[in-house]
Amino acid sequence: MARGKTKPKRTGQRTFSSVEEILAGTSSRPSTFTQREAKYNEDEESKRGFRQESEEESDDETEKEQKQKGIQGLIEINNPNWVKPKNVKVRDIDIGKTTELSRREREEIEKQEANERHMKRQEQGKTEKARNNLERLALIRQEREEAAKKREEEKAVKEQRKAEARK
Repeated sequence: MARGKTKPKRTGQRTFSSVEEILAGTSSRPSTFTQREAKYNEDEESKRGFRQESEEESDDETEKEQKQKGIQGLIEINNPNWVKPKNVKVRDIDIGKTTELSRREREEIEKQEANERHMKRQEQGKTEKARNNLERLALIRQEREEAAKKREEEKAVKEQRKAEARK
């Protein structure tokens, strides 16, 4: 057996397989590695033979085999980030199709419509607040008219006094 040029370490000396040992199959490689390699080769050969015998397998089974890595085969997870986005072509788009509004958008539109209805009713004087405002405005107008009449009377009285004083 050939030995490396480095000094031996506490764990043992390094050993390298020669070409003759590798060809003879008596190399100092761990047996587990050769067993794994042999098993892998058998699996590959069986898969090739199996593919030739049944080419009519469904695509679903092959996809499941590809997806199952680690724990993924045990637990089904629906992650939207894992789904590849579908590209939609312009010719495939339906122009007549209406899009649905989200809850927030619907609530916002309903709120605006309710506000508009309330404002219309208020302009027509059908709400209690509008009635109170109209009554208050009527009182203010009446007070202003009375104040204007009073001023006119006072003005007329002043003119009469001036006219009397001139005579």
